[in-house]
Amino acid sequence: MHESERHRVILSAVQERPVATVTELVALTGASEATIRRDIATLHVQNRLRRVRGGAEALAPPPLPGLAGRPFSVNEAINIEQKQAIAREAAALCKSGEPIIINGGTTTFQMVHPLVSQQLTIMTNSFPIAEHLLKHSKNTVLLPGGALYREQNIILSPFDNDMTRHFYAKRMFMGAHGIGSVGLMESDPLLIQAEEKLIGRADELVVLVDSSKFANRSSLVLCALDRIHTLITDDGIDDKTARMLETADITLIVAQTSAAKRTG
Repeated sequence: MHESERHRVILSAVQERPVATVTELVALTGASEATIRRDIATLHVQNRLRRVRGGAEALAPPPLPGLAGRPFSVNEAINIEQKQAIAREAAALCKSGEPIIINGGTTTFQMVHPLVSQQLTIMTNSFPIAEHLLKHSKNTVLLPGGALYREQNIILSPFDNDMTRHFYAKRMFMGAHGIGSVGLMESDPLLIQAEEKLIGRADELVVLVDSSKFANRSSLVLCALDRIHTLITDDGIDDKTARMLETADITLIVAQTSAAKRTG
């Protein structure tokens, strides 16, 4: 990650929480602790943030508490080839006329391109997904209502009485921070609250995760493996993980990336 990109991520992170620690910023950027400390010092001198012991804070507090994790714009470019292959497999499960839910995320966002030729009823809490489908397709798009979290480009409502409770879907498509034997893991309680409501409105849960997510862990579990009907990942999945999913009676779809096709 280049310096300008690191600075953008750091400035975004300090707007999301009271204090962004050096450890958190290392995890978000993949840079060394020494590099992050230099970046903080530079941004402090430029009067773009305030350096504090162990991290940095915003010059002005954010009006809305942020969500844990990297911004949408940063995640969007990571493992893009795998995400596109996974999204094509997910879109192939959709049939015109069906009601579906697409949860916000950079992998689920890639579904918009193969879905432009269909006519579905789609509920999504993703602002980029809704915007793209409204501009480029004839799909009917519904939003649940709530506050728009700028960095993740996701709409979340703390209230039970929103559009979600009145919607039914054949399938819900969603990503996740991580996945393991305990189930799907997320990084933020607000996300879990919103996703639990959406999951409850769908017959089948379809999870879209690239193979790197099987190494991620979190202290927050969204749902157990037995709630997942289908999981779509890329050909980087190892045999042990595949067996774990099959033992849980999850339908596993492995999307072939173009790199694998060239060498296969």
